[in-house]
Amino acid sequence: MLCVGLYLLGLDLTVLNVAIPDLQADLRPTVAEVHWIVDGYALVLGGTVLAAGTVTDRTGRRLSYACGLTLCAAASVLGALAGAPWQLIAARCGMGAGAALMMPATLSLIRNLFTDPRERRRAIAVWTAVLGAGGLTGPLVGGWVVEHFSWRAVFWLNVPLALVTVAAAFLLVPESRVRRGERLDVAGALLSACVLLTLVGAVIEGPVRGWTSPVVLGGFALAAALLTVWARQQRRSPHPLLPPELLRDARIGIGALALALMSFALFGALFVMTLQLQGVMGHTPWEAGVRTVPLPAALAVGAFAGQPLIGRHGERPVVALGLVLVSLGLGVLATTAPGSGYGRLVLFQALAGLGAGMTAVAGTEAVMGAVPAARAGLGSAVNDATRQVGSALGVAVQGSLLATLYTDRIRTTLMDNGVPGDVVGSADDTVLATAALAARLPEPERTRLLGAAEDAFVHGLTHTALLAAAVTALTAAAVWRWFPACARDVAEYGAADPGGARTKSGFGVRPQ
Repeated sequence: MLCVGLYLLGLDLTVLNVAIPDLQADLRPTVAEVHWIVDGYALVLGGTVLAAGTVTDRTGRRLSYACGLTLCAAASVLGALAGAPWQLIAARCGMGAGAALMMPATLSLIRNLFTDPRERRRAIAVWTAVLGAGGLTGPLVGGWVVEHFSWRAVFWLNVPLALVTVAAAFLLVPESRVRRGERLDVAGALLSACVLLTLVGAVIEGPVRGWTSPVVLGGFALAAALLTVWARQQRRSPHPLLPPELLRDARIGIGALALALMSFALFGALFVMTLQLQGVMGHTPWEAGVRTVPLPAALAVGAFAGQPLIGRHGERPVVALGLVLVSLGLGVLATTAPGSGYGRLVLFQALAGLGAGMTAVAGTEAVMGAVPAARAGLGSAVNDATRQVGSALGVAVQGSLLATLYTDRIRTTLMDNGVPGDVVGSADDTVLATAALAARLPEPERTRLLGAAEDAFVHGLTHTALLAAAVTALTAAAVWRWFPACARDVAEYGAADPGGARTKSGFGVRPQ
């Protein structure tokens, strides 16, 4: 039952990627509104999951799981009935809030049910594969639903599955909670959400308003100021949302960083790739979804292949190797040229998916193995928050960079070729808008416009892929330099004691 809810959670992260053309034709959202619709789910999930993890430990993990699924179902109904872009954005944010309650509960239940290190590694490998499969098969499921019904059916799909899973959870999943209580850090929770909202908002508005506009620069400055205030507040709070000693454990701090930046690279690239499959290669939503299947398949292989490697060599080499493979895959994507076929995308997905699976299972094992069982909800929340923040920023940054480069390139190309200004103004929005415009033009103009659109899109795609490849390569180097070379499992030191006994370092494993 945990895996069913977890799959739905991952599915909702990307299921709308291939529904964008259908959604744009119906609700007419702007480019910025499209980014908010896609990113709102991960944004709220990442911004509130730390607070939700603390609540989960105290109110009950099964109860939080069930409440989160119920909230997702209710928000999905609102999304299916939305009549304006802002309503859809609000529904996606509501779904993210439900996912924030549900996600820490799944991993903390696993942490408490599987106390043997080898069994826990296998369970975490399954958790990683299911979550990755949900996120990466989103375009496939969404494509089929959109093609046979509409984008609204993507939301209706959640409702019966969520309600059945809630009922089954109360019958099959045992409850667990921490009996001792601590006050919830409300100020820390609000500040952390404001930091993320402000930062991602500035990134999304950058291509629309201009990267040097007062609104965008002010957004970045405000995000930095809020982050400084939040960090200071966490050091002074008697019950901090994110205890500083937690991040001082290198397995947690560096492991969480690796998960965040892997998600930044992979989910941003997936968003760009689905636009390429539809806007440049001309595939339908279903055809585009089918062509993303190699990515989740490779991720599942990587997750299960990484599990025995962790047992033999520890987490550091597995995380580093996974990040190197993701970087190599993105390097392949960066060699895309106009006219490149699908084979290049298959190779990218195989390498990046394999590496992402290895990084995810080893990084998750590092984070969860370094926290005592009594703080499993908080450990899970750290793991989940870093993933979702990385995913949200990946889509926002890579999508915004793509939009900026695409707009500049196609505008210059069309104007240099004497295309009328009204056509240029209609074609420089997105590659999907350009393709829709080209379909209404006579043959010579259509071919010229589509050629310019492909050239501009590939120009943007190669630069976003290079950015993501550089990020993952630098992260691999940081992991190899600062991640503990070897660590014994927490259980050896008694830190998995249900009563919350800690090791000498405060939270989990001591580096050897």
